[in-house]
Amino acid sequence: MHRKMIKKGLTLAAIAMSLAFAAKAQQNTSNKVVVDKIIAQVGDDIVLKSDIDEGVRQYTGNPEFTNLPPNLDCQILKTRIMMKALALQAKRDSLPFSDDEVESAFQSRIQNYLRQFGSREALEQAAGKTIEQMRQEWTPELKQTILSEKMQRSIAQNVTITPVEVENYYNTIPKDSLKFYESQFEASQIIIYPKPNGDVIAYIKNELEDWKRQVEEKKANFAALAKLYSDEPAAKETGGQLSINRQDDKGRIDPDFMNAAFRLREGQISPVIKSQMGYHIIQMVSRAGNDAVVRHIIKIPPVTDEEVQIVKKKMDSIKDLLTTDKMTFSEAFNRFNEDKEAKYNAGAIYGIENYSPVTTFTIDQLRDKDLVKLLPTMKVGEYSDPQVFTDQTGRQGVRIIYLRVRTEPHRENIKDDYDKIAQRALTIKKQEALDDWLTKHMKDFYIQIDPAYAHCPELVKWMQGTNEKVEHYSSEELKNK
Repeated sequence: MHRKMIKKGLTLAAIAMSLAFAAKAQQNTSNKVVVDKIIAQVGDDIVLKSDIDEGVRQYTGNPEFTNLPPNLDCQILKTRIMMKALALQAKRDSLPFSDDEVESAFQSRIQNYLRQFGSREALEQAAGKTIEQMRQEWTPELKQTILSEKMQRSIAQNVTITPVEVENYYNTIPKDSLKFYESQFEASQIIIYPKPNGDVIAYIKNELEDWKRQVEEKKANFAALAKLYSDEPAAKETGGQLSINRQDDKGRIDPDFMNAAFRLREGQISPVIKSQMGYHIIQMVSRAGNDAVVRHIIKIPPVTDEEVQIVKKKMDSIKDLLTTDKMTFSEAFNRFNEDKEAKYNAGAIYGIENYSPVTTFTIDQLRDKDLVKLLPTMKVGEYSDPQVFTDQTGRQGVRIIYLRVRTEPHRENIKDDYDKIAQRALTIKKQEALDDWLTKHMKDFYIQIDPAYAHCPELVKWMQGTNEKVEHYSSEELKNK
């Protein structure tokens, strides 16, 4: 419900979304018609020069990408052509495929962007289009990507690697090029939230009911009340307004909040409802199918130190059960944990790597400063004393941390890192199998490439009919291609 905006994450998300943003920029540049150019064709599918140029900008504009090849445009075009050819072969081979896979891929991508941008509104504003418009625009690309990946897996499905091959691969790595691994951690937590005093909850519910009545009697404005009284920081700017989608926001927004919102008619205000974060009243602003714009006021009941101490004592008892082996961590988690979001991952603690959550992390990949201090002091298999903390929604809770894994800093070696080395060696072998397949089968596809890319050595062998006229299209004409 709240915004989790991180400036650096926003920058990288904007790069990832650059194709969508580029389309917006083209439309907004003095409303001029932009001329594009078809530079390659695979079967009936085309590659536009703007796609390659945008791909180059994505890499060169990102400081995290270093040592880029001088012929980056060639590499990007080669990848685009290969993906289209592999997708076409997947269709020829009738590899199983469903629309549910496309929807799942879309939801995964959207949820990733929502985590990076912090809200649906911020994402749509940055992209210059609604999430439904993104769905329509991305669907062809997602279909092609899924089919291409299926074909790659089909080609490499029988590729395996032996221990001898792993060792041979390891021995080819220069010793001064072996990776250095910092200490990595895997940890889990059990969380219990102190229960606010009943009188405090009653007072908050009465406040919310009074504000609901004031708005319904036209004595107050809902957005103004949200700016003044909501415990959500973003409400000061938005008046408590949110754009939500019944499908896209599953897992991101509390289901009790979502269900209450979609029971409302336009203009209607909900009774006081409880979510994992606190107590709300919700006003339906507008709705179209699964999309809705709502306003809400949230109040988070404060807890006293006495209520925190009650939970700490309970947590002490739970720790005693764990340390005396009277209960396993899994049993204690299933019985006592109150964090709804954690129930699907067994309480795993996440670090952030390349802006994605990971369960194996280094200390500098943690955003929780308390855990940064705590984990290095713990031994593997140890349970922490109960820790009072404030979660990302602003609620105070108490947790026990369980350290599952901690590795020592070391230079990569085949004894400690065999699985990682084997995975890299297998990836290389699968890539070689794919390259062999492409060498043998690319001639089976109708491929044309613009002569302007004759400087790309790996593309020259695929070029056909390069003396034919190069086609230029305006942005309006391309819509009909």
